[in-house]
Amino acid sequence: MALKQSPMTKETRMTLIIYLIGWLIFIGGVSWALIAMHVSEHTVMIVGVILLGIAVITGATRVRNRDRP
Repeated sequence: MALKQSPMTKETRMTLIIYLIGWLIFIGGVSWALIAMHVSEHTVMIVGVILLGIAVITGATRVRNRDRP
């Protein structure tokens, strides 16, 4: 039994892109603050990857909830 997936509409795709751009700006600000506080680059990269993962998961969840009838 295969699940039927609806294709992403242009509006949904734009919503996801704008949402992820906002997260990228947020991640940049957090990284900049951590570097200004002289936190090691290794830690800054780990925090950035974790925040990027959270951004993708929440973005996909929000877009999926928007698609439901």
